[in-house]
Amino acid sequence: MTDNIWTYLMVGITFAIYLGIAIWSRAGSTKDFYVAGGGVSPLANGMATAADWMSAASFLSMAGLISFSGFIGSQYLMGWTGGYVLLALLLAPYLRKFGKFTVPDFIGERYYSQTARVIAVFCALFISFTYVVGQMKGVGVAFARFLEVKFEVGVGIGIVIVLFYTVLGGMKGITYTQVAQYCVLIFAYLVPAIFLSLFATGNPIPQLGLGGQVTDGAWLLDKLDTIHTDLGFKAYTSADVNTVDMFFVTAALMLGTAGLPHVIVRFFTVPRVKDARLSAGYALVFIAILYTTAPAISVFAKTNLISALQDKEYADVPQWFTNWEHTGLLGFEDKNNDGKIQYYNDKNPDMDAVAASNGWKGNELTIDQDIIVLANPEISQLPAWVIALVVAGGLAAALSTAAGLLLVISTSISHDLLKKWLKPNISEKKELLAARLAITVAVIVGGIAGINPPGFVAEVVAFAFGLAAASFFPAIVLGIFSTRVNKEGALAGMLVGIVFTATYILCFSVFKMGGPEDYWFGISPKGIGTLGMIFNLVVTLVVTYLTPAPPVKVQEMVESIRYPKGAGAAQEH
Repeated sequence: MTDNIWTYLMVGITFAIYLGIAIWSRAGSTKDFYVAGGGVSPLANGMATAADWMSAASFLSMAGLISFSGFIGSQYLMGWTGGYVLLALLLAPYLRKFGKFTVPDFIGERYYSQTARVIAVFCALFISFTYVVGQMKGVGVAFARFLEVKFEVGVGIGIVIVLFYTVLGGMKGITYTQVAQYCVLIFAYLVPAIFLSLFATGNPIPQLGLGGQVTDGAWLLDKLDTIHTDLGFKAYTSADVNTVDMFFVTAALMLGTAGLPHVIVRFFTVPRVKDARLSAGYALVFIAILYTTAPAISVFAKTNLISALQDKEYADVPQWFTNWEHTGLLGFEDKNNDGKIQYYNDKNPDMDAVAASNGWKGNELTIDQDIIVLANPEISQLPAWVIALVVAGGLAAALSTAAGLLLVISTSISHDLLKKWLKPNISEKKELLAARLAITVAVIVGGIAGINPPGFVAEVVAFAFGLAAASFFPAIVLGIFSTRVNKEGALAGMLVGIVFTATYILCFSVFKMGGPEDYWFGISPKGIGTLGMIFNLVVTLVVTYLTPAPPVKVQEMVESIRYPKGAGAAQEH
């Protein structure tokens, strides 16, 4: 069978499974819609959490990012993995003991303030929407290649698919759909990695193949370092980076993880606090499988890409190149009219000698980093069924996280704003309707923004993590471990953190009001959430100790969260 037939077959089967699960497990109550009835097993919840966590940024973009950035890309691996450990061990059990559906619900109750709840809702919406934009770009990339249409059309198709099963099933449908999606995405990630490792180094284990020798006896990483330096780039494994920014980006990703609403809510879908801890452990194992494989895929992909294209006649490019050109995510501009594809670092002044010797006038190849994982099996000429499997896996990763984020948006509006504030007497039927309408609006607007995002998928997602770190992290941690922090401090801290971080990101990444030379202390927009978190923490503590302590009832509630004698089901109201 041809590549296209395999892809249609593989994607069709997986989508039929997802839609079937959504219909079978459709939500009939607000508790089903928000927390899947609170009856999901730890193993299933671990798989669903892993799928929710490993978004298009993990599956599609992270390996591409590491391919092009080398050593510095490790900040994403360290930040996201370390952040999940922080969330699972430090926060999830206590939040589960508290028994509320959402982070704004926790903030509103812990800080005894409707104003705090509203600010938390705003932060949750801002964070989740930023994250959704990244996922919708990932959906567009996968659909564009799968259907051989323009990227914008791919996003539009993704909007329809996500909307259908999210609106229908709520958290109950999403949870069991994500279990299936995890199975698809991890299989799709590992199979080509095993093939590539075996072909390149003779070792079927990608993690070991990364440090292995290629057929000519050279070490794989040494070979890639040589290729990089020959093209005018610094060595792939070079650690010559801005260590300040690397630290701040890693910390933002780590601390932001602990404040991500769509991950936190997953721990409310299990019956007991013990089950929340157990499902967190399962999820960590499932996540580690992909995260330890990503660096190997990055190296294989970058080596294969350059080897396949450098100095190749454009008239003789393989079919995969033409297919990706049609999506608008890969392009070639023949600047010296020699008909050959030349990929050099045109920002490196040391390449002037190369330019003079071969008539080269600049880099002629434009590559969107987010296509690397999807294109890699085609570049390496793997079997057609493997290519189709990777497309199905990329769609599973993007759709699973998009669904979880959209649910957070819907619950923030229908539950936290309407039920808890504006219309406390709203019926359950109308609350569900409001949740579904919120999802509809969010996925359409997120899709439109995803067509022209302020960066590649992992970068946009990093912005969301920074916003979560700057707004929620201090409020959640202090809310659990300090009885003294009050509503005045939390309100002031969240406002300062989210406003500062959002303004910095908008100025430098959206409106392009300056370059790296203008960054504060050399901190990029991806890492500014750490500084925003520090501002939040300082403001929270200063204001707290200048204002009265919380009511005794609230302090006793905090003590009961930290020293639990048991926990009941998540509360609906």
